[in-house]
Amino acid sequence: MAPKRKAAGASRRQVQPAAAQKEKEAELALEQAADLALSSDEEPESPLDSEDELAGAAASGGSGSDDEEGGPGSTGVDREIENAVLGYMAAVEKRRQQRQQQRKGGSDADTEEEGAGGSSDDEDSQDGGSPAVTDSDEEPPAGRSDGSEDGEEHGGSGSEGEGSEGDARLRQHAVAVAAAAAEDPDPASDSSEDERPNRNTIGDVPLEWYQHEEHIGYDVEGRRLDKRPGNRKDRLDALIARADSTRDFLRTVYDEYNDEEIVLSKEEMRMIQRIRAGQFPHVEVDPYEPEVDWFTRDVEVMPLSGAPEPKRRFIPSKWEEKKVVKLVRALRKGWIKREAAPEKPDTYLIWEDDGKTLDKTATGLTYIPAPKLKLPGHEESYNPPPEYLPTEEERNAAQLLDEEERPQFVPTAYDCLRKVPAYASFIKERFERCLDLYLCPRTRRKRLIIEDPEVLVPKLPKPQDLQPFPVLLSVRYTGHAKPVRSVAPDATGQWLLSGSDDCTVRLWEVRTGRCMRVWQLEEPVSCVAWCPSPQLALFAAASGKRLFLLPSGTGSEEQEAATEAALQAALAAAGGTGSGGVEEGQLVSWQWRQESGGGSGEGGVLVLHKFSIKHVTWHARGDYFATVAPTGNTQAVLVHQLSKGASQNPFRKNRGRVVRVLFHPSKPFFFVATQQNVRVYNLAKQALAKKLVAGSGVITSMAVHPTGDHLIVGAEDKRLCWFDLDLSAKPYRALRYHNYAIRGAAFHRSYPLFASSSSDGTAHVFHGRVYANLMTNPLIVPVKILRGHEVVDFQGVLDVAFHPTQPWAFTAGADATICLFVNP
Repeated sequence: MAPKRKAAGASRRQVQPAAAQKEKEAELALEQAADLALSSDEEPESPLDSEDELAGAAASGGSGSDDEEGGPGSTGVDREIENAVLGYMAAVEKRRQQRQQQRKGGSDADTEEEGAGGSSDDEDSQDGGSPAVTDSDEEPPAGRSDGSEDGEEHGGSGSEGEGSEGDARLRQHAVAVAAAAAEDPDPASDSSEDERPNRNTIGDVPLEWYQHEEHIGYDVEGRRLDKRPGNRKDRLDALIARADSTRDFLRTVYDEYNDEEIVLSKEEMRMIQRIRAGQFPHVEVDPYEPEVDWFTRDVEVMPLSGAPEPKRRFIPSKWEEKKVVKLVRALRKGWIKREAAPEKPDTYLIWEDDGKTLDKTATGLTYIPAPKLKLPGHEESYNPPPEYLPTEEERNAAQLLDEEERPQFVPTAYDCLRKVPAYASFIKERFERCLDLYLCPRTRRKRLIIEDPEVLVPKLPKPQDLQPFPVLLSVRYTGHAKPVRSVAPDATGQWLLSGSDDCTVRLWEVRTGRCMRVWQLEEPVSCVAWCPSPQLALFAAASGKRLFLLPSGTGSEEQEAATEAALQAALAAAGGTGSGGVEEGQLVSWQWRQESGGGSGEGGVLVLHKFSIKHVTWHARGDYFATVAPTGNTQAVLVHQLSKGASQNPFRKNRGRVVRVLFHPSKPFFFVATQQNVRVYNLAKQALAKKLVAGSGVITSMAVHPTGDHLIVGAEDKRLCWFDLDLSAKPYRALRYHNYAIRGAAFHRSYPLFASSSSDGTAHVFHGRVYANLMTNPLIVPVKILRGHEVVDFQGVLDVAFHPTQPWAFTAGADATICLFVNP
């Protein structure tokens, strides 16, 4: 028995190293497969920490962990790989327990009966298993967790052969499953497009058409696809499903087209994360691959192609030769005609500028030729015909004319050419000609070719569509003896004031034309203006150096009493006396104006200035008023306050001669018009807000729109400029309709009308509509020319004003009359 025992021991020692190596390789592959199967985005909630727990899980069926982990797929573990791993671990544990039992009970039998072990080995070999015995010096497999077997020697019993054969099969199965998992990380996923073709074949038909149907479409075979009520969840069902299975809910997508829910796999989730991070969806894509420079600048020794040069590159082309022969034959027979050279004209202009107009100068500007001189005619001949020679009387008459009016050349006849003397003014004329060419700037004007002149006429609405506006002469007010300089209707529209050069101020009743009262002043009246305060019946009149604040007597008893009290309070606050001039250091002097037989205050208040007043205007509240004295230099503009009887000079220096001033109707702005421009001052900030450049002649009149955003300015160059204060500092529109200088301008308070009066004896009425939308430009249309005055001493209509409530217009003329124009 000794030789047989030795042979069996030797055979076991030979098999143990090879079997141990294979077992290690299988276990390593198994660990990789287990790691790949158990790898997921989230760790399982209750992992199995040891082989005992794995074996217990396998003994319970291998799938009992579904209840603990919330159902299949909740941890992203592939069930096929997991079952294989758990089965293998259970078999390994079972085999280990059998080995321990065999070692405990059969250690003595192994030494005495060596043949029993050999027979068991033969039985194992008959069962088809390959013995896998480990050497006593080798460590247990890495998958084992029991440390008590370290250093133990494994016996070579017959049961070990059977266990080795079963272990090898399990290892081969695990390796195959791991390879399949490496190729397809999640083969059981429903989201694979190759395994899940679209069941619904309705194409591009909107799903809204099936909203009220019981099906969502048809499959390939034409069968209806009924809707699945379980897949269509409302918000409450979705919330409950999310609470039951958080991981499935976060990875579930509802396919509305096929009416089913799809659970995304781990690889698809990773692709989505990479796309959201701005990366490539697939990991194998390398965006930074090394560039292959196929063509370089370096001259290589060997060419890209080693083929020899073809023969056609060294001989003429026969096809090109045939083409050339055809062209030559066509030219000879006249089939192809050449372009003939332009013929030069036989005659040409000797005074032409040789085409230099198209040349460019050194500065890049187009050359503009000088104007041509008058060509010599028969009178410049040394022996002109007799009809060109002046008579003796014509020579004497030319000598009596001024030097500028005398003819520059007088024809003279000579018998022969040698008797013609030198031209006496030759050098002078050449010098003047060169001086004109040097100093006179020249510009080129382009001539417009317009076939239809009607295109230049703007498309404006008809005046009949823009009514009402004043048209007919209704009332003529007569009574003044000299030209009427100013007219002003009161706020009620019942009374009209007029100031004239006959030193009188007259109060008219508008509808009847009757003169109700006359104020006789010392000097000609240049301007009258009503106080806009509804509590006072008061007006201001400018006459020479005096400004009169006079009660009109047209108000009620309360208004008359308030007017008298206001005048007395103003005079008391100013500390004025009964008479006297302006004292040294004062701007003005507030005094009483006494009428014959009148009491204190009945004649009004006199504000005495140092310079002649030409214009007066009131603030919208009726407490402040301003006067303009164009010759006053630094005191040309003065602002007065009626309640305090105070006067002030807001400007220390005026840039130009002031002709008009106006208050803004609603904002603290003050318009000051000089002869060349208009300055807008902010009274609250005491600063210049804007400067309007009229670009016209001397400004004579100015009016502000009731909204305060627009301004019209009349000038002596016959232009009426419309300014949009929110748009630009330059005129929005310049209207040239008058033949002479403009003397007055006015806006209507409520109707979209404005008017201008001129020395040509007419007043022009315009329709000027201002829109609330700032993007829309104002509509300006001339609607009517009012004629009713005569021109006296080159003066026509000196002032124009609108009725406060009706579309009527008042005009004051140099013929000492006032006209009222009404609408029909």
